[in-house]
Amino acid sequence: MIDVQVIDLFSGCGGASCGFLLANTSTVSFKLLGGLDVDRYANETYSRMLKRPAIEMSARDLLDPVHMQRALRAWGYKKSKPLVLIGCAPCQGFSSHRKKDGRTDDRNDLVEVFGQVAAKLLPDVVVMENVPELLHQKNWKHFEAFRAVLQGAGYTVRARLHNAAQFGVPQERFRALVIATRDATRCHLPEPTHSPSSFRTVRDAIGKLEPLVAGGASAADSMHITSKHRPDTVALLKAIPSDGGSRSSLPANMVRDCHKSVDGFRDVYGRLWWDRPSVSITARCRTPSCGRFTHPEQHRGLSVREAALLQSFPGDWNFSGPFDDRYKQVGNAVPPLLAKAVAEAIDFSWSKGVNPASKELALDVNEAIARSISSSIAAWKKQARNVVDLIGDEK
Repeated sequence: MIDVQVIDLFSGCGGASCGFLLANTSTVSFKLLGGLDVDRYANETYSRMLKRPAIEMSARDLLDPVHMQRALRAWGYKKSKPLVLIGCAPCQGFSSHRKKDGRTDDRNDLVEVFGQVAAKLLPDVVVMENVPELLHQKNWKHFEAFRAVLQGAGYTVRARLHNAAQFGVPQERFRALVIATRDATRCHLPEPTHSPSSFRTVRDAIGKLEPLVAGGASAADSMHITSKHRPDTVALLKAIPSDGGSRSSLPANMVRDCHKSVDGFRDVYGRLWWDRPSVSITARCRTPSCGRFTHPEQHRGLSVREAALLQSFPGDWNFSGPFDDRYKQVGNAVPPLLAKAVAEAIDFSWSKGVNPASKELALDVNEAIARSISSSIAAWKKQARNVVDLIGDEK
């Protein structure tokens, strides 16, 4: 086995790092060195759960050689050993939830900063995860700058949309995955392990947890704790049918004024379906008014533990910090099982060293996405059904 170091930038509470440690590998043994993030509470979670240092610092600071060397010493980095650099820059500035907000988000250039840090450190493999909007024409300049600096440093760069549910995550979470390698024969993105008929469901993930009322907490699990909703919110939730019901079923006298003249936001106050993957888990998933985050049967939003399990965190993963910060950490995390699939793809390509097949490359995103992300995902789903099953034919 080859020892390969792993450094995780924008590491949050450790979802990506956890996934690399969960990977089943035959050639590579991933040695996690640590993470880096500006979020104090996420760093506390990372260090406590992964037993590795999480440095409280901006990735931007690593462009300063003094800070870079200080961080590398803290991680115990050895230049003589191979390195995988993970970087999941904050995605809120690209998110579709901000599509009506014309302001520039200072976090957007962190994608470019990550590329500059990678070009200085020259890892063997660079991995980036972000929202699909990163590849939209509105934000393409940020990805293009990232790609250009890495290509200038000798890397092959590939990008593709992935659905986390295809890798065992009980959640339909579409993300852009980017991998860059200095050896083109090792530039492989993960291949799906689950088809829609075998997607893990909400029931699979949280069906056996102790029932709770709004504001309730489990005596056996400090993370199985929920928000205390107002009585009128609980009454509203009781009127929404179980197992996928929505506010469209509400009687007219219970429809809130803010929804009477608006046709959108149809998932607001919606319940999850038991036998489907959940919707994408966000930092606001404790709040039914923020999306389809109501329990399939119980009259409340999700608990911290439920959100974490739907993100595919291990059942004993505990989150530090105040109540809202725990949800923030969960919602912002890379699902560990998605990161696990990336790690296993790296292991495969490390041992095989073969150029990606043409059918594998057919799903890559090489130009800015021009139409809406939602319609692009629909088209991608259709293309994936036609292509993914054929990838093995060329191997």
